[in-house]
Amino acid sequence: MNERIRVPQVRLIGADGEQLGVVPTFEALQIARERGLDLVEVAPTAAPPVCRLLDYGRFKYEQEKKDREARKNQKIVLMKEVRLRPKTDSHDLDTKAKAIERFIEEGDRVKVTLRFRGREMAHPGLGRQLLEELAERVKDIASYERMPAMEGNTMTMVLTKAKPATGTTREGGPPTTPEAPNPVGREPAPRVAAPMQASSGPPRQP
Repeated sequence: MNERIRVPQVRLIGADGEQLGVVPTFEALQIARERGLDLVEVAPTAAPPVCRLLDYGRFKYEQEKKDREARKNQKIVLMKEVRLRPKTDSHDLDTKAKAIERFIEEGDRVKVTLRFRGREMAHPGLGRQLLEELAERVKDIASYERMPAMEGNTMTMVLTKAKPATGTTREGGPPTTPEAPNPVGREPAPRVAAPMQASSGPPRQP
């Protein structure tokens, strides 16, 4: 920027984007001073390098302002954790389910961790059953991102927000597809009876 630009000439762009052509660098600096602006190198690898006249302090302020707005509007998805034990009772499971629903409604993902100790390691099926029961309780709002799986002495699953169902069903069956209507103004084709085949044998005597 400004005196730090060491090349002999630059392609100069004005503050409003107008092309000022290729000029010696000292002349570009002189134009920048006369207009109360900075000479900023925007494409150093071009031949010759491209420089632009602008108020660098104001430009930097506007850029930082845009970055702050972008960060403010950005939704950060967090991974919350809910912990269980193989002996978690039904009442505590209800409490865990409510916590998961709250996290999912806030837009977060939930990692459910069930830790085994000692002899509990011999019954991983009971842990899987407990995780599946918990997932069943929150199925209206959450769905599996990762199914229950063992990791050392823990079994984990990850839940995320459930996608809305598409299509309509008929008494729990698959989505129904409407029948295509007949073309407008066209009568349905009449049914034609199959022709009777003549008997090849001699006529019967009365």
